[in-house]
Amino acid sequence: MSARIPPVLRPEHPAPRPLAELVNAFGLRVAGSVDGVDVTGVTLTAAEVQPGDVFVGVHGANRHGAEFASEAAERGAVAVMTDADGLDLAVPSGLPVLVVDDPRAALGEVSAWVYRTDEDADDLPQLFAVTGTNGKTSTAYLLEAILQQLGLVTGLSSTAERHIGSLSVTSRLTTPEASEMHALLARMREAGVRAVAVEVSAQALSRHRVDGIVFDVVAFTNLSHDHLDDYADMEEYYQAKLPLFQPERGRRGVVSLDSSWGQRVVDDSRIPVTTITVHDDVEADWHVRITEAHAAHTEFRLEGPEGRHLTTRVPLIGWHMAANAALAIVMLVEGGFELGAIEQALDGGIDAYLPGRTERVSGDDGPSVYVDFGHSPDAFLNTLAAVRQFTPGRVIMLFGADGDRDTTKRGDMARVAAAGSDVLVVTDHHPRFEDAASIRKTLVDAAREAYPDHELYEVTPPEAAIRKAVELAGEGDSILWAGPGHQDYRDIEGVRTEYSARAEARAALREAGWTPSEAPR
Repeated sequence: MSARIPPVLRPEHPAPRPLAELVNAFGLRVAGSVDGVDVTGVTLTAAEVQPGDVFVGVHGANRHGAEFASEAAERGAVAVMTDADGLDLAVPSGLPVLVVDDPRAALGEVSAWVYRTDEDADDLPQLFAVTGTNGKTSTAYLLEAILQQLGLVTGLSSTAERHIGSLSVTSRLTTPEASEMHALLARMREAGVRAVAVEVSAQALSRHRVDGIVFDVVAFTNLSHDHLDDYADMEEYYQAKLPLFQPERGRRGVVSLDSSWGQRVVDDSRIPVTTITVHDDVEADWHVRITEAHAAHTEFRLEGPEGRHLTTRVPLIGWHMAANAALAIVMLVEGGFELGAIEQALDGGIDAYLPGRTERVSGDDGPSVYVDFGHSPDAFLNTLAAVRQFTPGRVIMLFGADGDRDTTKRGDMARVAAAGSDVLVVTDHHPRFEDAASIRKTLVDAAREAYPDHELYEVTPPEAAIRKAVELAGEGDSILWAGPGHQDYRDIEGVRTEYSARAEARAALREAGWTPSEAPR
């Protein structure tokens, strides 16, 4: 069964703007007449056009988007924006064509104009953005949770979900396309949202997905081996993140110094930044001290300038989760919130649910089973260490690797997984258009080469793999299933096949006679 594509959230009451004013505002070249035409939305996808939209046709991997201009017109588009190559393709639609050099590069500013979400808008919610290899999603969720405890109506845009107050939908991309991002902000404004946490990927910055937005506070978590299918090397990957710390993107910044790249961000930033770290021997403005590590939570003390401090807890395991929570708190301080008010709101700890982030799906009896979205060597390292800390028995690691994604990290993933576990179960994840057996072989070979005597199983499909892991586990053992996390599908040859690791893990526990936890939603 194919999984449903999540919807795009748009304003429910868009205010029309004259297309002629858009043309004048950006000095656009036009083929056709724009007189008397009003625009209410923007989209890159012809199948998602709504009446009043500007349809944007960009060069795709195989076809030019302008080829679908006639379909867009049938659905109610009022104009096409494309490049010179798309002009002739779009003209037969009968719509006026707005010609720009690079439609994707223009998309953010045009969408901001259409939805009235540019930096000059005085009614936008406060905007917080976080980037980094690992911890983006967790920090965004924790930030939103703290804002809610402070009494604010909140919004969220993350890898996992989009939130507008109590409304929640599953995400398509870590950061939505610029047209979707501005539509989302406009919908949030309608709903009275006062503060928004946004997860910003390197690809979002490289591909103009947050163009037209200036964030009030931006943050950097860390940088580690990932996404080298999109970037030539770590330096290029770093340079893709850096634009978030320029005046065109953010007003103030918070930078974690827990990875060596953090100091680079500080040195290269062109906006005021404050720093934070969990390391006692690293000089920073804010320090995080772990005061209590428990199987159900991690308590920490945050110490800052002028003797300011706060003690609270996060309902997650691992120092890295405490670091993410502390980063979120400092972001709020930089955004103008009083530390004392935050401390008062967090009496009893941060009340947050993070889907698929070291999420325990087991009950009180039997092995502990965690489902986690981590899919990089560094994420494996930190999460395995956190699980190990509260496991009196054996740690069983279950994982696979993404197909058609960064192949250079697979060997390191397997080596870290083997080093941090007692038993390794290798299975499939999203094979996409790659051969799943070949992906598994790369992982198995790397683990066996590094640790020849390690207990290792290769099991496919993942439904069988989790049952094998549960079969191997006993009371006091832990299973960490890394990779799928919150996702409700697997990508197999371009088809989103319905699939839930959390549901499969709970089913495997029930079949083995153990009691799983109840699904929180």
